[in-house]
Amino acid sequence: MGALIAAVAGAGVLVSKALEPAVPQALSHCATSTQIGPHEFTGPQPMCITAKQKLQATITTAHGDIVIDLAPEVAPVTVNNFVVLAIHGFYNGLTFWKAEDWVVQGGDPRGDGRGGPGYTLPEETTVTPWAAGAVGMARVPGGPVNGSQFFIQKGQWPSPGPTTAYNRFGTVIDMTNVTAIQVTDRITSITIKVS
Repeated sequence: MGALIAAVAGAGVLVSKALEPAVPQALSHCATSTQIGPHEFTGPQPMCITAKQKLQATITTAHGDIVIDLAPEVAPVTVNNFVVLAIHGFYNGLTFWKAEDWVVQGGDPRGDGRGGPGYTLPEETTVTPWAAGAVGMARVPGGPVNGSQFFIQKGQWPSPGPTTAYNRFGTVIDMTNVTAIQVTDRITSITIKVS
């Protein structure tokens, strides 16, 4: 009986390891800030990327993959934070808690729009216009930039448009699977590619 339990437990570890995202060699040195609880850290993630790296994130969902070209040259702190959280599995299993005609939003450990990783990010503003496919970090207008919640713009921003600065850190290259996202759909994983 003990051997059977050990075999089942061992198989669970192997499955768990198989589900962890593969970390590209160029990012193998990326570590998280001190973790103080599940999905909670002492501060923003230590810098480990460069603005010259070409980075791409693939969000795997039940509806298929969502591929994002990341923009470290525009928002280096935001991209670095997203990359480090992604390669360490922070987003795995979290839901898209918001899905409206113009936007989907996820990355909240609480799943209700009020959670985050225990810290906020600095503003990294851009002059790039907001349009379908834009990826940004969430924030309450006038409040701080959330450390983990991100949104993907699906259509025109409701009038009068953004009323505060949002950290735009990427662009989705094909919106097909984004439009299928519904509330409570889960992020299976996020993998990062460096080229």
